[in-house]
Amino acid sequence: MAVARNMRRTSPITLLLASLLAFGFLCFLFSPTPSTSSSSSSSTTTNSRLEDTAEHPLSPPTKPFIPQPAHDDGRQPPPPVVKYDLNSLTTTSDATGKGERVLILTPLARFYQEYWDNVEKLSYPHELISLGFIIPHTKEGDAATSALEKAISKTQTTGPIPNRFASITILRQDFDPPLQSQDEKERHKMSNQKARRESMSRARNSLVFTTLGPSTSWVLWLDSDVVETPPTLIQDLTSHNRPVIVPNCYQRYYNAETKKQDVRPYDFNSWVDSSTAQSLANSMGPDEILLEGYAELPTYRSLMAYQADTKNPNPKRVIDLDGVGGTALMVKADVHRDGAMFPAFPFYHLVETEGFAKMAKRLGYSVHGLPDYFVYHYNE
Repeated sequence: MAVARNMRRTSPITLLLASLLAFGFLCFLFSPTPSTSSSSSSSTTTNSRLEDTAEHPLSPPTKPFIPQPAHDDGRQPPPPVVKYDLNSLTTTSDATGKGERVLILTPLARFYQEYWDNVEKLSYPHELISLGFIIPHTKEGDAATSALEKAISKTQTTGPIPNRFASITILRQDFDPPLQSQDEKERHKMSNQKARRESMSRARNSLVFTTLGPSTSWVLWLDSDVVETPPTLIQDLTSHNRPVIVPNCYQRYYNAETKKQDVRPYDFNSWVDSSTAQSLANSMGPDEILLEGYAELPTYRSLMAYQADTKNPNPKRVIDLDGVGGTALMVKADVHRDGAMFPAFPFYHLVETEGFAKMAKRLGYSVHGLPDYFVYHYNE
C-alpha cells in the first residue's frame, strides 16, 4: 500500500538529513577565515614547490625530487616517459614575471661563508633557482664539501621556506687538479695558467653537462670567492636579455697610501681584442695560449676592468666584448645547448672562459659586458 505524502515528509531519516545539512551550513558560515596574508602566501609557495617536483630520480636534477609511493608488492614505479617542449622555454628581460628557471653553477675548491650568505640574499625567487657545485678530490676539497653540506642543510631544512632552493647538486671531480694549493699567488702564477685553466675547463664542462635541465632558461656562473653582489644580480643581468653578459669584478682592499678602504679591478679576462693580440696568436704554436694581465705577454687589449666609471657609474651601460671572465657570468641556457662549452684545449689560442666567449661568437651569439656594474671578489 502506498505511503501518504505527508508521512514521507516527516519521516525520521528525512529529518536527520535536514538537521545535518543545517548544522554543516552553520559551521561553514561561522568558521574563522585565515588571519594573515603571510600564511596564505607561505601555503601558496609550498604548494607551487610541491606541484613542480620531479617524478623520478632520473628526472632532471634542476627539479626537486620527492619519492613516489611504492606498489603494494614493494616494487618502485617505473620512470615516466616525459616530453619537454624546448620551443616553449623562454629567456626574456622579464625573467621573474615569466617564471624562468636559473641554474647557478660554482666550481668550488674552498668554502667561504660570505659566498653562501650572498647567494642566500639573492632576491630572485629561490623556488626558481637550482644550484650546482663541483669540488676536487683533495684534502682542501673534502673540507669545502663538509662546510658546504652544513650550510645547505641549515638553509634547506631549518631555514624559512622562501629561502630554500629548488634543488642542489654536488659533484666531486673524477680527475686530479694540477695545483694542490689554492693560494691566490700560486693560482695566478703565469707558469701555472695553462694547466690550471684547462683543468678548470674540464670541471666547468662536467658541471654544466650534468646539471643543465630541459626547464633551465639561464645559467649563472658564480665563482666561490665572489662574496658580494647586489641582491638583484639575477634580475639585473637577465633584464638586458643578452646571450652572454658579464659584470665587472672588483676587489675591496685597504689602501695604505690613502689609509682608507678602496676598490681595485680583479678580473682581467673580459676584454675587446686588439691587433697586437691577434698578431701574437698568429705567431704561436698550436698548443700555446694567450693570457691576459701578464707583463710578459703584452696584448694591448681594451680591458673592461679599466673602463669602469667608479665616480659616476651607470650600471646599465653595455659594451661589446670578445673575451669574458667567469667570476659572475650570465649565459642563456640555449648557448650551452647549442654547443658553447669551455675549451680545455687551445681554441684560437684561448682556453676556459675566454675560449668560451670565442666559441659563443663562432656560433653566432653576441658577447657583452657591464663595466659599471660591480661584483666583489674575496680578498685573501
